[in-house]
Amino acid sequence: MKSVAHVYPWDIIGDPGAVQRILDLGVDAVALAASYHTVRAATPLHPEHRLVDARHAALYVPVREQAWGGRRLTPAEPSWVDGPDSYGQARDALKAAGLPVYAWTVLTHSSRLGDLAPEVVVRNAFGDRYPYALCTAQPEVVEYALTLVREIVEQGQPDGVVLEACGPLGFFHGGHHEKTEGGDWGKVRQALLSICFCTACAARCTEAGIEVDTLRAQVRNAVDAGEPDSVESALGAELASALAAVRTSVVAQLRALLVGEVRELAPQARVIVHASADPWATGPFATAAPELGVEVDAVVAMCWPGPEASIPGIEALRKLAPGTRIAGYVLALPPKPIEAAAMRAELAALAAAGVQEFHLYHAGLASGARLAVVREALDSLGQRP
Repeated sequence: MKSVAHVYPWDIIGDPGAVQRILDLGVDAVALAASYHTVRAATPLHPEHRLVDARHAALYVPVREQAWGGRRLTPAEPSWVDGPDSYGQARDALKAAGLPVYAWTVLTHSSRLGDLAPEVVVRNAFGDRYPYALCTAQPEVVEYALTLVREIVEQGQPDGVVLEACGPLGFFHGGHHEKTEGGDWGKVRQALLSICFCTACAARCTEAGIEVDTLRAQVRNAVDAGEPDSVESALGAELASALAAVRTSVVAQLRALLVGEVRELAPQARVIVHASADPWATGPFATAAPELGVEVDAVVAMCWPGPEASIPGIEALRKLAPGTRIAGYVLALPPKPIEAAAMRAELAALAAAGVQEFHLYHAGLASGARLAVVREALDSLGQRP
């Protein structure tokens, strides 16, 4: 059983006690953000500040001219941390204490780049663009993701790479001050609103024999007709199957490309992918259906809702990727209670369901009381050396 704590570079830099707090958790490794979206982050235990306002997506290794020069999709440097290589600074501090460091790499979530290049973002059936969601059917986005991974591996020298949003985002996981709840769109309609009609996706659909205008009309009608039982019932089994094949193949190609790049550049590094077995899944846990298709060291299942809600997804991932290590993304923040017994029970239930490592979110955002809960829960499962 392994455990991995997630942190941001600013959680480590400037805090002499941060590394020891992570060591005290008893985790086996740290997932350190190397590429991340905009966030307003609490730093409850940092000696110098209580909040960090990361105002746009950024790359936390140097943005080198030789890699990015002349490209429209170029990541920004962060102005809220000192120096051009905050990932490297934090990595060195963690590794000096004997902690392996994984490069936590968010690939396609960037409102800044979506605003700069609106034609390469996800566009729904109504023509609405999602500026935070770079569409991986777009060759320019694929090249951006490949360069991002290459730069992080070459400069960051990580012990592992965690690929998040390895596929397009969709309706969910949107913008600031989200005000969409009143639409009463359930999971199926959110999936329908995540179907992309950008030029690249439309071209792929046409190549697959799908009449794009007909598909668009059916999606629009289904969204406005009330909550369907499934995407398949909304679109019809034949059309849904053809569309799912197009969408999953796009993500599979990206996943194979990026995993292959990591394997070539850093053969000894662990490769970990956030994934879902749902063929319509978008977002941080993009679809890996109908099969994973690449050899990775672990696939991470979303487990924030707790074991009862998460176990079906874990079991589906196991069927989709037999023989691959299953990790669980576990929330240590609200609305989870500050109760060691509850955390122990949650980890035990996930382990019984086949989870073989825990990815704990988040060692920098959590209060001291919450870190104590994590420490006690890991103790109870024999996690600590």
